[in-house]
Amino acid sequence: MRRALLLLLGTVVAATLLPPAGRATGGRYAFAGGTPREQAEVSRALAASSFDWSVIPARITIHIEPGALSRATPGEIWLDADLLDAGTFAWGVVQHEFAHQVDFFLLTAQARTALTRELGATVWCADEVERRAELGCERFASMLAWAYWPSADNCMRPSAASGEGARRFRALVSTVVAKGGVR
Repeated sequence: MRRALLLLLGTVVAATLLPPAGRATGGRYAFAGGTPREQAEVSRALAASSFDWSVIPARITIHIEPGALSRATPGEIWLDADLLDAGTFAWGVVQHEFAHQVDFFLLTAQARTALTRELGATVWCADEVERRAELGCERFASMLAWAYWPSADNCMRPSAASGEGARRFRALVSTVVAKGGVR
């Protein structure tokens, strides 16, 4: 009896140490790699944002690897384990990469065209562009990360941060998402 009780207690303690699989506002995701602490940083980063990540209609695989270049492809995100070890500093990057999932799964060509103009970019996304910061897709991801978590701790903070700009962007994103990508 005592052995069963200790086993049950150990299981409960272990379960509380693991980050939850994303739910509701956190979206649906699974981890490939990373320590429990690094995985928990991802969960905390998503929870810090007021964006409802659950609107992404796919389960996202999050690869956590030391020295990885943080990036996203449809349904997958790669994050640098060393960056996640920095704590809240990494949260903006996590949100930025998840914002690319919003682009991949929710935005239509029309929405991307409208957002390209709104964000002051000339092209949505292209591999051959020298300065990634000029791409609409990168500006969108950074602005989504900032607009839904406008914290001094957010490394995605724009140089000319404006509460009005964030409110306007959130309204635009809400419209785009509600209309299924602006059809």
